[in-house]
Amino acid sequence: MGETVTERLPLFPLGTVLFPGLVLPLHLFEDRYRLLVRDLLERPEPRYFGIVGIELGHEVGEDAARRLAGVGCAAELHTVTPHEDGRFDIVTVGSRRFKIKELDRSHPYLRGDVEFLPEEAGADPGPIAHRVRLLFQLYRRRLANAGAEVAEPLDLPTDPVRLSYVIAAAVVLDGHEKQRLLQAEDASTRLHLERDLLHRENRLLDALPTVPAGQFLDGSFTPN
Repeated sequence: MGETVTERLPLFPLGTVLFPGLVLPLHLFEDRYRLLVRDLLERPEPRYFGIVGIELGHEVGEDAARRLAGVGCAAELHTVTPHEDGRFDIVTVGSRRFKIKELDRSHPYLRGDVEFLPEEAGADPGPIAHRVRLLFQLYRRRLANAGAEVAEPLDLPTDPVRLSYVIAAAVVLDGHEKQRLLQAEDASTRLHLERDLLHRENRLLDALPTVPAGQFLDGSFTPN
């Protein structure tokens, strides 16, 4: 077996799970994350940092008080809008998943040695991908019927890996379930999890007269 190759990434702990292909805008106001952006801007493009989910604790505060997920997603920095007071508005796009091997807390912002994970389709993803497509279309119809604001019909990708991430990003789930989807070994495994979650969500929507307002897929996914 070959030696594991790791790369050091700046890390941004966040209460939101980022998936490959998902657009994520961020407003950065803490001093350490202002520094992170300034450091990234000194590097050649493409510029990456890691988004990692917070399993325990809060987005603001000491890193030592947080428990972080073991798998995160690299975010490619696309646009940066600076403000006069030093804050930044940035737009990122999810790139590759990674597994955290070791954390470095010696810098003002967290850094980690990470191992990038492969993106594989898994065993015979075709049938489960077809099933999940149908369940997702039913899910969107039931959301609309329950009064939720749902975007225009989606052109779902045919590639099972990309499809699995579109579904993961679009379905309204709690953070732990989103993290399970991010950590799934391959697209087939992720799609099987999504099938079970969509069955549950469709049953719930069928039983409820209305749903609370929320964010649904609105074009924030990009295949880049």
